Amino acid sequence: MTGVLERPTALLIAVSRPWFWPVSWVPAYMGTVLAGHAWLPAAEDAPRAVVALLILGPLIWGAVLAQNDLYDLPSDRDNPRKATAPLVTGAVSAKRLRLWYRLISLSAVAFAVYVGPLFVLGVAGVLALGWAYSVPPLRLKTRPGWDVAVNALVVGVVSPAAGWAITSPPWDFPWVFALIGVLFAAALYVPTTVTDLAADALAGYTTFAVRFGPRFAHRLGVGLWAAALAVSVACAAADYLVPRSTLVPQLIMVPVLLASYAVLTRRPTITRMAVVSILFGIPTIGFALAYIG
Repeated sequence: MTGVLERPTALLIAVSRPWFWPVSWVPAYMGTVLAGHAWLPAAEDAPRAVVALLILGPLIWGAVLAQNDLYDLPSDRDNPRKATAPLVTGAVSAKRLRLWYRLISLSAVAFAVYVGPLFVLGVAGVLALGWAYSVPPLRLKTRPGWDVAVNALVVGVVSPAAGWAITSPPWDFPWVFALIGVLFAAALYVPTTVTDLAADALAGYTTFAVRFGPRFAHRLGVGLWAAALAVSVACAAADYLVPRSTLVPQLIMVPVLLASYAVLTRRPTITRMAVVSILFGIPTIGFALAYIG
């Protein structure tokens, strides 16, 4: 078993962290649902959708996380959550990881050509943001506020817009959906800066939680979560994008979602954030059911 886990393919998958892939897959899928009013894209769009999944999953995350691992090594060595990372354990050298980053990035852009020219621009933009997030001198990860904004932009705007663009013109994308996505994505990202606070502070990384503290991070997260829920309810009340038929269920679920988030993120862990994500999936599925009809 140890030999299998140390093979290049297994190590490459470990670097790309498969549990992160749904973070971009889900909003991209919702973008496709919005565009097509259907659970699956049309038959003629299916091959491009499959390639988009490959790009938005293992390729984008492989490139972004490989680069992040290279520049986060000092803190990762003191972070129990990163103890099994291939670069930390020495299973992968920094030289090999740099090579993988280049190859994966080029592959992502090359495959994006098949999906469409605007998709190429989106992939290039995400790779550029990943570079700005991890690499000095910008290193937005250590610029409080920017670290949150970059992740919220990629997950809340770029991913659903990418899913939409597979079947529909990107200029028709409903930007209120992006607003809701940014608010939810920011609310989900802020607590993760708290989970890594000790290791980041020890390494001298001024992340959002290091700069403002866990109490303010929690309050901001609750505020962002509440704002996202409020926009969704307002859209349902106006019967704009969000079907009015979801208004009553939303009014019932909002207190539950808000209270659950407030409790689970007070002392955030990866497990608790996973529970928050699962709870969020319930109204998301309800929205899709109502939207598709």
